[in-house]
Amino acid sequence: MPKHVAIIMDGNGRWAKSKGKIRTFGHKAGVESVRAAVSFARKNGIESLTLFAFSSENWNRPAEEVGVLMDLFNFVLNSEAKKLNKNDVKLKIIGDKSGFDDKLVKKINKAEELTKHNTSLILNIAANYGGRWDIVDTAKKLASEVKEGKLAVDDIDESKFNQLNCLSDQAELDLLIRTGGERRISNFLLWQCAYAELYFTQTLWPDFDEDAFQLAVDDFSERQRRFGLTGEQVSA
Repeated sequence: MPKHVAIIMDGNGRWAKSKGKIRTFGHKAGVESVRAAVSFARKNGIESLTLFAFSSENWNRPAEEVGVLMDLFNFVLNSEAKKLNKNDVKLKIIGDKSGFDDKLVKKINKAEELTKHNTSLILNIAANYGGRWDIVDTAKKLASEVKEGKLAVDDIDESKFNQLNCLSDQAELDLLIRTGGERRISNFLLWQCAYAELYFTQTLWPDFDEDAFQLAVDDFSERQRRFGLTGEQVSA
């Protein structure tokens, strides 16, 4: 069982179109798949689940769709935070929060504060997030420490970089799942994906249930993770 799973939740719009509905209908339907994914992760001992909810590039989508996505984000913070807390799930929002209005930031902070002591699962919601932004943000933190005399340039290494990125407090990413049939990672967790196993499925996100999640985990369990070694070395 992977300790840390990330999911690019793709296919909401196509799912809605296949049913003769507008794209935003698919986004709303996808909320149930989020619940199913959280339930599966919690029941199966996965430590961290990271969901790509809203990328930094999604602001360029039609205004109506962006508005619905923001409304859904508000809905999750308002209605789901208490349920997460009841089920011992810690909520963490990763991404550039400066892109949100003060009211939304306060809701984020309130939800994170409510669930901060929970230990059964860490649920990371990537909102206004981009992998390049994450790397640049970490680089800025390192530069600030050097400027303040807290860190020497020669002390900067992968370990130090890991300590300052947005998922520094969690297990290394083991498995990245993308639904919807596309085979790319779309600027998601670029640093963390270095040795993650990638799993692409044709299943559209609103149809991604616990059985579909199990198929991804089963596929992961059959792979040999070598981390630069040979297969013989790992077997030995």
